[in-house]
Amino acid sequence: MRSARVDREANKHLFGGASLEASLSQKDEALKETIATQTYEAHGGPLVDLLANGAECDGIRERAASLPVLRLSPRSLSDLELLAIGGYSPLNGFMTEADYRSVVSEMHLISGIPWPIPITLAVSATEAEAIAEGSDIALADVSGRVLAVMRVEQKFAYDRRLEAREIYRTEDEAHPGVAAVYTQGDVLLGGPVRVFELPTHEDFHQYRLTPAQTRTVFAQRGWRTVVGFQTRNPVHRAHEYIQKCALEIVDGLLLHPLVGETKSDDIPAEVRMRCYEVLLENYYPQDRVLLSVNPAAMRYAGPREAVFHALVRKNYGCTHFIVGRDHAGVGSYYGTFDAQRIFEEFAPGELGITPLMFDHTFFCRRCDEMASVKTCPHDGEARVTLSGTQVREMLKGGVAPPIEFSRPEVARVLIEAMQERVTPHHAI
Repeated sequence: MRSARVDREANKHLFGGASLEASLSQKDEALKETIATQTYEAHGGPLVDLLANGAECDGIRERAASLPVLRLSPRSLSDLELLAIGGYSPLNGFMTEADYRSVVSEMHLISGIPWPIPITLAVSATEAEAIAEGSDIALADVSGRVLAVMRVEQKFAYDRRLEAREIYRTEDEAHPGVAAVYTQGDVLLGGPVRVFELPTHEDFHQYRLTPAQTRTVFAQRGWRTVVGFQTRNPVHRAHEYIQKCALEIVDGLLLHPLVGETKSDDIPAEVRMRCYEVLLENYYPQDRVLLSVNPAAMRYAGPREAVFHALVRKNYGCTHFIVGRDHAGVGSYYGTFDAQRIFEEFAPGELGITPLMFDHTFFCRRCDEMASVKTCPHDGEARVTLSGTQVREMLKGGVAPPIEFSRPEVARVLIEAMQERVTPHHAI
């Protein structure tokens, strides 16, 4: 299996400012390479790497300068980044028609590999008319900075309502994921990409680790089993509890918040990251947790996105993945445990990552500890549970939620954010 490529400069903070070679002996590095390649197989085979290097990079950049340019939406830009770094392995570009239709209807690529979410590039009919199948185009960010070249193997029409029904289980345009499908272009472009420059980011630089880099950290720490945790919200006591339950049976935790495009009323990423930092600093063993960010956009596809999130974390090197209540849900579009039940639709071992299912968790005053409906016999009066509205009102008034619900350090960050009017109406 191809070894994971390490970006030495970007990863210096992981090794105390020194290079990996300087911090590990040759024998230790060989051992850790064995751990990384044998334990953390990417989805469908070797970890995909679509980033050009050296002379190839210069050649593609020069070629791109003479091509028609297509500016990507924020979601497509996130998809391009994850394609480039292998987060979407085994994909090597935006889906062609056969893969797209197979994913929508069967949750599998035409190769038979499980994949639940279509990764597509939509353009208007006018844009599509100017692009010939078999031609190359340059892909750029919203500012026009060119990042990649795509060979357009196919352009094809698609049924928006069918995609909405199959992927999001609703045709309601009030659903944010459905709305995104309904407003995107009429034609999908499919074909491989080659990337010579990743999108630039002004935030979280020390946490933007690629799958190759997280695998390297796992190997350096000797982690053979790693559980991934997806979140787009602050981590309160209930989340902390299930993470630590999972840590009892694995070597390490990848806390992997999503920092791509989300709904306007979600907590901003910079606020959430401050919450994660103070929580990990005060309540987690430093050598058993890695905080990194996932650049993906949120799709709010509920059950299908739960599987998608698991496969992406598999590519980042995780062997296990936490699936809680209403994972990746929004509103009342999905049942409480639909995101857990969907894993039963795949053959044992087919996904190559072990889902860890958790029920509703809370602090029970009579048990005097964190618990779940599986372990606590007491009724609701003994359980410390708060609605999102209750928590928002408390924070806006400068009142911290009970310590049984949220760590005081996390509450302080959220109160400060509320008072700064960074998140006046966001869901907590």
